[in-house]
Amino acid sequence: MKSSRLPRKALLKINGKTTIEHLIERAKRAVRPQQVVMCTSTNPHDLVLAELAVKHDIYFFRGSEDDKLDRYLKAAEKYRLSFIVTVDGDDILCEPELLDKTIEHFLQTEADFITWRGLPLGAACAGIKVEALRRVCEMKAETDTEVWGGYFTETGLFKVEQMEAEEALRRPEVRMTLDYPEDLRFFERIFAELGAGGRFFSLREILTLLEEKPEIAEINRGVQAAYEEHLKKSAPVRLKS
Repeated sequence: MKSSRLPRKALLKINGKTTIEHLIERAKRAVRPQQVVMCTSTNPHDLVLAELAVKHDIYFFRGSEDDKLDRYLKAAEKYRLSFIVTVDGDDILCEPELLDKTIEHFLQTEADFITWRGLPLGAACAGIKVEALRRVCEMKAETDTEVWGGYFTETGLFKVEQMEAEEALRRPEVRMTLDYPEDLRFFERIFAELGAGGRFFSLREILTLLEEKPEIAEINRGVQAAYEEHLKKSAPVRLKS
């Protein structure tokens, strides 16, 4: 909720629902997860997110505002989870099928960390074994973990599995995350084209639409460079000595 580029973006409305409600509804469509948990902060401004979780009959956890990994760990411990799949609150069109496939891959491999390659930005999710998450939280020397994947992929300490997107979904140049006003306009157009009457639509349908109407993907393409510059300013991976 503290975004300066698009203030209170989780509560912005598209088709009569807040963006975070669209995400909740899509996450609930996944079959494999035992439960859906909204992880938000103890900042008073984020109380409304916990209230939305209750409204939509999912669990919630409120923790550190800056330390996402600590928040994830404490939420997992509260709900006694051994493996979690994370979706960022900006990624409002998460694909339920990918959530299920991530869990299935964990059951086959017992990987510490599972990520995806080739998907549009904002379409992927990440799977984390809670035992590995606990180890990271014990070792890290940084309390700002807004960007945190490197703790699993760059340290060489964990079993990492990278899943390949199928050919039809392999569109890494497409931007599907909510961070700038242009992103909001992109999502508004997607919902206008595919989401009439609250209809659910899949990632495949989105990408087919973008093939047919490539001008939609151009709506927010210009903000990607600024987004990448913002990521470069994120706190680095630092472990305790």
